[in-house]
Amino acid sequence: MKFTAISDTHNKHDSLQVGSGDILLHCGDFSGRGEEKQIIDFNNWLGEQDFKHKIVIAGNHDFMFEREPEKAQNILSNATYLQDSYTVIEGIKIYGSPWQPWFHNWAFNLHRGQEIAQKWKLIPEDTDILLTHGPPMGIGDLTNRKEHVGCEDLLKRVQEIKPKFHCFGHIHEENGSWEEDGTRYINASICNFDYKPKNSIHTFEL
Repeated sequence: MKFTAISDTHNKHDSLQVGSGDILLHCGDFSGRGEEKQIIDFNNWLGEQDFKHKIVIAGNHDFMFEREPEKAQNILSNATYLQDSYTVIEGIKIYGSPWQPWFHNWAFNLHRGQEIAQKWKLIPEDTDILLTHGPPMGIGDLTNRKEHVGCEDLLKRVQEIKPKFHCFGHIHEENGSWEEDGTRYINASICNFDYKPKNSIHTFEL
């Protein structure tokens, strides 16, 4: 199956040419502030994309999914929304989670250590593709200030379960892919540091 992974489109989805394939993955921050009209617009765009399946998680900008989860999820009718949950498509298990270490006062923040580690423990050991909004520590997490801001406990869990792919975003300036210990890590952020949709779109097959 052909997968296309994107993240951090921040209302700029209309400018993208994502092509076609089997599964479109979005790793969160599809909106600016998670407003209802922004979610409706994104959902309409999803409905126009030539993919058999669309799978979406929220990010720290997508406030409505934290504050009014039922309403937000009902609006997102053209995708499968994952939040500490998984879906299985043709035998491939895809798990999604929106959390990241505390980042100002944005959505889906948890404190480093035990609080966020409890979320990562929920990731099934037989996960094939993991979607998180934030990166693991040391992989695709280097900011323009030269600081690694990924999650140590997420990295530990990924190294335990060894999914085939771990897709994420959040750190715009680190779009790219890395292979370590059998897992392909992909920072799929579309917007660059200046919030312009100029970063690469990533595709892969499984």
